Amino acid sequence: MAALDAGWADPARLYGTARRAQMLLEQARAEVADVLGARPDEVAFTSSGTQAVHLGVLGALQGRRRVGRHLVASAVEHSSVLQAAAVHERDGGEVEIVGVGRTGQADAGAFAEAVSRPGTALACLQSANHEVGTLQPVEEAAEACQAAGVPLLVDAAQSAGRLPIPRGWSVLTASAHKWGGPAGVGVLAIRKGIRWRSPYPEDERERRRVPGFENVPAIVAAAAALRARAAEEAAEGPRMSALVDRIRAEVPRLVPDVEVIGDPVRRLPHIVTFSCLYVEGEALLTELDKAGFAISSGSSCTASTLRPSHVLEAMGVLTHGNVRVSLPRGVSEGDIDRFLAVLPDIVRRIRSSLGVH
Repeated sequence: MAALDAGWADPARLYGTARRAQMLLEQARAEVADVLGARPDEVAFTSSGTQAVHLGVLGALQGRRRVGRHLVASAVEHSSVLQAAAVHERDGGEVEIVGVGRTGQADAGAFAEAVSRPGTALACLQSANHEVGTLQPVEEAAEACQAAGVPLLVDAAQSAGRLPIPRGWSVLTASAHKWGGPAGVGVLAIRKGIRWRSPYPEDERERRRVPGFENVPAIVAAAAALRARAAEEAAEGPRMSALVDRIRAEVPRLVPDVEVIGDPVRRLPHIVTFSCLYVEGEALLTELDKAGFAISSGSSCTASTLRPSHVLEAMGVLTHGNVRVSLPRGVSEGDIDRFLAVLPDIVRRIRSSLGVH
């Protein structure tokens, strides 16, 4: 709120309020860099996590164009990574997708083999999966990338502020709304010495990495939220993880024909995903919404395409009736009690309406 009063001015200007805005911006940059394990001059702010990923992927590929045009990514990366990869492929580049096991974890051996290929310009591996919560072998992948002389882009959107940032990244991306900050702020960190060239027309702002006027109040709020999230996670992380353990154990006990998805141990503390056989995902989410639960789905299907999530497909797990529960800050045992109380009847009614008993 203070930044709305003091940080409204253009930080690129020289008058007094502009210098104040610049000081707030640089203080926020230093705070975010400290939590992420980066130097302040390695951190730039974007308008979203998606923009950070697009700039990170396409900029690193552009910067290393002379090395080669081979890009490596796991099959369960966020759609922003895969969309950037598709642009690279349309422009004549080569994309190699590394498969995952049934828990959603990328095959570290296959990843190492892929990055060792001559002409590899960049590798991408998320810190944790955004749909099922499974942690990825980032440090193993980083060692393989270092041995091959290939930079590694890590999408840390789901884990930043919740878990320590894995070592070995060359480019790191994150999104403030995932750690409780305002929407519309992303983070792009590029290690010193990594060749990177913006795919956009050159702009003088954000170290010539991100064009446009910085939203200083939102960036200050993002830094404050990240600092607060990191400070409380030592207590909140284990508490939320225990609640997720309870959901993982109780849902299959209470509801027949349910598959709980993702690694039960190597996972984020706040996400749990399960799929219900003989249930339409949209109907399930609608009924849960009526019961007061803002639940999403790992599936990207729509009424027009009925296409399931690329993550669930890559894992080879059940895609029907998929539910992704992301526990918010302050969630209580009582919230979990009520969710587990209403879920079985909702699933039973939907199945009954489809003639399944």
